[in-house]
Amino acid sequence: MKTLFIDCSMGAAGDMLMGALYELLTPPQQEDFLETMNHLLSKNISVTATPCEKCGIYGTKMNVSIYGKTEETSLSETSSHTFHDAHTSYSDILAQIDSLAVSSWVKQHAKEVYTLIGNAESYVHHTDITQIHFHEVGTLDAVMDVVGCCILLERLAPEQILASPVHVGSGTVSCAHGVLPVPAPATAEILQGIPIYSGTITGELCTPTGAALLKHFVRQFLPMPPMTVQKTGYGMGTKDFTTANCLRIFFGDMDILPVPSKRQLPHISPSSAIKAPTDSENHPDFYTEGFHNLDQILELSCNLDDMTPEAISYTMDVLLEAGALDVFTTPVHMKKNRSGLLLTCLCNMEQESIFSRLILEHTTTRGIRIHPCYRRILDASFEKVSTPYGTITIKVSTGYGIHKFKPEYDDVAKAAREHNTTFQEVWNAAKDTYLK
Repeated sequence: MKTLFIDCSMGAAGDMLMGALYELLTPPQQEDFLETMNHLLSKNISVTATPCEKCGIYGTKMNVSIYGKTEETSLSETSSHTFHDAHTSYSDILAQIDSLAVSSWVKQHAKEVYTLIGNAESYVHHTDITQIHFHEVGTLDAVMDVVGCCILLERLAPEQILASPVHVGSGTVSCAHGVLPVPAPATAEILQGIPIYSGTITGELCTPTGAALLKHFVRQFLPMPPMTVQKTGYGMGTKDFTTANCLRIFFGDMDILPVPSKRQLPHISPSSAIKAPTDSENHPDFYTEGFHNLDQILELSCNLDDMTPEAISYTMDVLLEAGALDVFTTPVHMKKNRSGLLLTCLCNMEQESIFSRLILEHTTTRGIRIHPCYRRILDASFEKVSTPYGTITIKVSTGYGIHKFKPEYDDVAKAAREHNTTFQEVWNAAKDTYLK
């Protein structure tokens, strides 16, 4: 899966995101991007990409010049306030984005990002979003950052965007309203629901524009999962810290889905005696740092309402004989409340085409839903026990402090028939023998 992973260990700002994404393009694509950006608005607005070095790391510093002013000379991104320069309203910003010569995709996403900023500012200032007025220079700078990032993402076309937890910085930041805590109130509002931390660096590391871009585009925030990296982009920030002030984006492929946490399961040896579970085992952590230790499979499914039960049963047999991990049906109600069955087939990733073809061939469906998912499984082993009814195979499942077993159905059923007794009688005998 074509993936972008954003390393937010030094926060995020609109220009840093744009610089890192810019570095992922080829040189001809970079030239075309700058040409596009410099013809979006008036000749008084320009975008340049400047090579930059911080702490020995080289990357790109994106500079947006508005009427001769850059980020260093304009107001902080966090401000939406009364000031002697010109102001613009939220509706004006949306109209300005709509007027740009960019695709409808870019316009839509840019407006949604700026709506996040506007909603946060209006919430912080206890007013309606229509009453918020932004300082013109700071606003145009942010609009160019947002639109630039949207254009770059449209050209890179990742299938998913992931990011690390966001380092927001610490201390305070000065703006026209006075001295505010870090993260600034609007930034904190936008970042609700996103994992953040303050760290030891004093200063504002995540801006409202950076926060809004992350919240809008990032699918999940987590430590970097396994991926095959093809290219890395560095977007450089304006300020200098003891740590390189840059945002890094990895561009590559992922063969597995990310896990939402990194906790380790308690381990108990399979040979341990069965005992009462401890508190930690009653509440185990079912996530692990070892992503590769999880088993990723595919879930293929389709709805059926025009096949006989016998035909569906035959299809299930075909899928199981072909090596499906599991096949099952679930009663569902379909269009016009018709009764139907949801057919689900679990298979390994590399076998998707085989089982998709079998389902399409042996059922009446015209389409299949394909869902990648993780599977955490216990280790399985087999032991044989001698009972008054003969030898019975026991399936033993262990792992994560869990130890359970079950007599195999075929052996129990065969023994019950041969000895003219009940299934439960043989099952109990096998269980008691195993526990001795």
